[in-house]
Amino acid sequence: MMTVPPETPHEAQDGLVTFLPHRLNRQPVVVRGLTADELWICAGLSGMAGLMLGIPLAWATRSIAMIPTTGVAVIAIGIFAGGGFLRRQKRGRPDTWLYRYLQWWLAVRQPMIAAMLGGRSLITRSGFWTTRRLDRRTTAPRRSA
Repeated sequence: MMTVPPETPHEAQDGLVTFLPHRLNRQPVVVRGLTADELWICAGLSGMAGLMLGIPLAWATRSIAMIPTTGVAVIAIGIFAGGGFLRRQKRGRPDTWLYRYLQWWLAVRQPMIAAMLGGRSLITRSGFWTTRRLDRRTTAPRRSA
C-alpha cells in the first residue's frame, strides 16, 4: 500500500496541523512598539499627570481650557516618550514581563494595594538560594574533595 505524502510540511497524514504558531496568542503592536493594554496604561498615567499639571496651570492663567489642553498635550508626549522607553525595556523579554514587573513592584512597595490586585501570589523572597544536595544517609551537605 502506498502512503500519500502530506500536502504541506506541517500537515499530518490525517489532516491535522502538527504545529501551533506561537504568535497567534500575542497582542498586536499598535503604536510605537506598545500593545493595546500597554498603550492604555501609558495614556492613562500620562492623562493623570496632564490633569495634575493642567489644574494649577488653569488656575494661574484663569482659563479652564488649560485643563484639557494640557491633558491632551501630556498624553501625546507620554505616548511618544513612554512608548520609546517601554520598547527599550521590553526588548528581549517575554510578552508578560511588563505585567509581572508591575505586579512585583506593587507587591514589594505597596503591599496593601497588591493584596487587592493579587500580588500576594508572587514569591518576593530576597536573599541567597542554595543548590547543595543533602546526603541521604545524613542531613549534612556533601563535601566536595
